[in-house]
Amino acid sequence: MADVLPLVEARLRSALGEPDARAAVTFLGTDRIEVLRFRDEDQEGALIRYATLGMSAHPMTDPTAMLADPVKGPRAELVLTVRAGRADTGEVLRPLAVLAASPQVEGVVVAPGGSLDVGAPLWPGAPFTSVLVAEPGGLVEDLELDEPLDPVRFLPLLPMTPNEAAWKRVHGAQALQERWLTHGTDLRDPSRRSVALD
Repeated sequence: MADVLPLVEARLRSALGEPDARAAVTFLGTDRIEVLRFRDEDQEGALIRYATLGMSAHPMTDPTAMLADPVKGPRAELVLTVRAGRADTGEVLRPLAVLAASPQVEGVVVAPGGSLDVGAPLWPGAPFTSVLVAEPGGLVEDLELDEPLDPVRFLPLLPMTPNEAAWKRVHGAQALQERWLTHGTDLRDPSRRSVALD
């Protein structure tokens, strides 16, 4: 079976350019997870994109399944985009690696519409402890793999304040995203406040 990770890194580089930094984190009983950092300029200034590398090495398995299939099952990597210079987001590397390791550690299947919580600020002083998993395909296209492997999907992460996360649990991901859209929320602002939820 071909090693998936070199193909994943090539796809990230073709979509986001050359990474300007990378860090590796290993948790007991799991494979190494790397986080790559990319810088990108847009009309409103610089963006920093963090992408995991290692989560897609194995398919995610339904925690209720009796036996993990080593081949079939969804594969994904995580991508977080923030505006540069508004907060010290460099320490998000470890929380991102924790989230990327969660399928191996906790047996969760990470999918669009789901929430992931690290239980602490995503970086020092961050108003966010959790993220909403958004739909893939916009920034980095899915990576098709040889049959019978599922494609690798690159899932954007949208940071949520604790109030937004609680509201999302009641009303759902779609309702929260519509509220963000209605209020023109800049989801890339690493120091933004919670959207109005009344």
